Amino acid sequence: MTTAIIDYGSGNLRSAAKAFERATAEAGLPGPIHVTSSAEVVAAADRIVLPGVGAFGNCRAGLGALPGMWDALEDAVIHKGRPFLGICVGMQLMADRGLEHGGADGFGWIAGEVRPLDPSCSQLKVPHMGWNDLQVNGEGQADDAVHPVLAEISPGDHVYFVHSFGFVCAHAKHRLAHVDYGGPVSAVIGRDNMIGTQFHPEKSQAVGLKFIENFLRWRP
Repeated sequence: MTTAIIDYGSGNLRSAAKAFERATAEAGLPGPIHVTSSAEVVAAADRIVLPGVGAFGNCRAGLGALPGMWDALEDAVIHKGRPFLGICVGMQLMADRGLEHGGADGFGWIAGEVRPLDPSCSQLKVPHMGWNDLQVNGEGQADDAVHPVLAEISPGDHVYFVHSFGFVCAHAKHRLAHVDYGGPVSAVIGRDNMIGTQFHPEKSQAVGLKFIENFLRWRP
């Protein structure tokens, strides 16, 4: 089972790769984990991970600058249904549009926009940086079951965030988990074979490793 972590010049790739390698080893799952900028490697992978740190438009442009990468992603994720995980800005890129720095188009895979955080409490600073309590939603799932990638993750488990913008889903059923930061902020979104996390699982210790393990076991 090959997992491709896409290297497009944005993201803490070393930490992400080490977390995936550790989760794979501890769970006894097959590998390997490839960090790659090759469209051919992504096209052949069984699972795809898109990390991201920085501005929405810059990340979108960096990904688009890799020869053949957009077509490889679209074919693997949308047409072939390969499991896909977006992390931080990698999650936000699944939106229709991001509003940072005048706006840029996203992939349009999950309906919604990426908007500036606007916490209701003036004492809450932006960027939202640090640990927060994850609240897992059952909404939108068959008979209100929790999404498989969130299995064994409990309400109130702490995960680590660094962001100034949040994904506002057009349809509530696509928001699988949230945190309270002066109002609800999307923490996990998903549909079909796609899932994205605003928090950084590679920095979220045991909870993050469990999330990664669940993604590697997931059979959408």
